Amino acid sequence: MVTGLYIHIPFCKQKCNYCDFASFAGREILINDYLNALEKEASLACSTSCQTLYVGGGTPSLLSVEQLQKLVQVIEKNFEEIPSFQESTLEANPESLSREKIAFLRQAGFNRLSLGLQSFNDTELKTLGRIHTVADFLQAWDTLQDEGIENVNVDLMAGLPGQTLTSFADGLEQVIRLKPNHLSVYGLQVEEGTPFFERGLLCDQLLMRQMLEHARARLTTAGYHHYEISNFARPGYESKHNMQYWQYADYVGLGSAAVSYLNGVRCQNTPDVQEYIRLVRTGNSPVVFNESLSGQALEGEKLMLGLRQLDGVTLTPLQQQFFGHEIEKHIQKGLLVQEDKKVKLSEEGIYLANEVFYSFVAPFEEI
Repeated sequence: MVTGLYIHIPFCKQKCNYCDFASFAGREILINDYLNALEKEASLACSTSCQTLYVGGGTPSLLSVEQLQKLVQVIEKNFEEIPSFQESTLEANPESLSREKIAFLRQAGFNRLSLGLQSFNDTELKTLGRIHTVADFLQAWDTLQDEGIENVNVDLMAGLPGQTLTSFADGLEQVIRLKPNHLSVYGLQVEEGTPFFERGLLCDQLLMRQMLEHARARLTTAGYHHYEISNFARPGYESKHNMQYWQYADYVGLGSAAVSYLNGVRCQNTPDVQEYIRLVRTGNSPVVFNESLSGQALEGEKLMLGLRQLDGVTLTPLQQQFFGHEIEKHIQKGLLVQEDKKVKLSEEGIYLANEVFYSFVAPFEEI
């Protein structure tokens, strides 16, 4: 059963200095053509019933109200009415989230927004290449509350250039005072191809670790459930859509760079926006990559994704067969803990998760 629908909106007002996502600035002239291509791709999708919706990017809130109306029409014509989804999320940046857009999204039936704050410090925001200020975020937050959208995720980053433990902790405290139902707290990763990488920026890993440890401790005492490596929620507000990825459910992805996973086959569309529009317009498939995993590779990926959930996973016989030696090694190193057939990251393993995950990705170690 297909459970999730993801729609990628690749347009941004400005590309951030850390961003390696398939998103592009200064191409707003293509949005209407892109939405027309989305409509055509959606009409060919093999599933019309999904439980959750996630509109990501890029900056979906960059779309005008008229363009958002078009997007909703595409979804409702080919899948479900927005209120019928158990959870319907749209990503937004504070500077592009007007009251008119918020009112439309609420009326259309979106019940969750993910707001990209990243830092509660204007100097740090400029360093990141963000074009909003803390005041912009607070104005967007107040408008969301006024318009009755209560289920909001707030994104924060740790380990930023010039960021101190004090500035991070102070910013976190300001966000906690707002009482969002969900927070995502990520450590900065300097990826190849980004401005930060080109500048040779190096992160202070020890300081970042201290920030993430502080976030875990403080958010736990504030009543948040640390349910996934980077995600905290008030009880009942865990991201239903993202949980499906970690539980290896089937999902449909639409748009440039979007990924689908159906019946054991994963495929991805071209990340080139203009090429995506051209291919769909001319009746050709935008898919440029597909793979079908089996055996050890399939079980390893399921295990890797499942272990992102801090409650852990119940090992299948095949996972025990393929990875029992590796799991035992990580238990001995204190990165995993095992209770009967269930395995989960230890307190230390949360911060060294990639060291664990590498064991479950090909090429595999010969025993």
